[in-house]
Amino acid sequence: MTADDPAAAERRAAFPDRDRPTAEDRRAVHRQLALGRVLPLGGPRDGTWITERAARPALHDAAASVRGVRPGRLRISPARPDESYDPAVPPPPSALPPGPLRIDVEFRVSADPLAAAAEPLPVTAGRLREVLARSATERLGLTVTEVDLRVTGLLDAEEPPAPAPPPEEPSAGFPGERKQSPGNDEEARVAAAVLAVPGVTRLTGVLGGLGRAIHIGAPGRTAPSGTGTGTSTGTGSGRGSGPALPRRHVRVEIAVAASRRTLDVARAVRAAAGGALPDHPSVAVLVTAVDRAEKD
Repeated sequence: MTADDPAAAERRAAFPDRDRPTAEDRRAVHRQLALGRVLPLGGPRDGTWITERAARPALHDAAASVRGVRPGRLRISPARPDESYDPAVPPPPSALPPGPLRIDVEFRVSADPLAAAAEPLPVTAGRLREVLARSATERLGLTVTEVDLRVTGLLDAEEPPAPAPPPEEPSAGFPGERKQSPGNDEEARVAAAVLAVPGVTRLTGVLGGLGRAIHIGAPGRTAPSGTGTGTSTGTGSGRGSGPALPRRHVRVEIAVAASRRTLDVARAVRAAAGGALPDHPSVAVLVTAVDRAEKD
């Protein structure tokens, strides 16, 4: 293997402290990739994010409710990467900065123009676009400004309906996820406050493969560039180096109930976590799952 081998260069970038990644390293990377993008939830001052994996089922369900449509691959990405905002708090690792989002969905459509209630494809596409945009806003709280559709095939008249995605039970969690075991009294206090918020089903702890849902950082660390301004960067910044944090920062990773609007629950979690500690640290909330059943 030569020094110019691209695979070796990628390994060194991902694992700078050793030549070869371990099996646990590879599992952590796979878990991270399975989460998808870390998407902004709400606006720049909300301080909340959601993984693409957590957001996708609600949108898939909405698309499947449109008559004559069978949704397939669905992705969520920045609508205009050059139009983003600095977040009010330090974002989770690899998170996208607040800004407008785009939904890209592939779907098949009914092939029988003589079927009952059949309608032209542009009409069906318009209804699908409207349903997706409304679900993203009303059920999740995503700022979606564009919905791109791609027809990939036709449905046979005899083809049975697609099975609904299996519900993610609160006890199932995410592969590699571990139960939160508070490392100290402060983490325990934050965890208790978060779990008391209506709509929170459980603590998760999957980002970075650390198995921790409550992360408390000390003041003085470097914040992302422009953090706290909530203003448009026009360049997709919010990722570079900036001033040192004036106070401690807490990141909370949670699962929420599908019966409640995700953004509303995440906002309440921010308030509860910040109020659980006497110094009222800044708080970022990351939703990593949307559970179809609420906690008992």
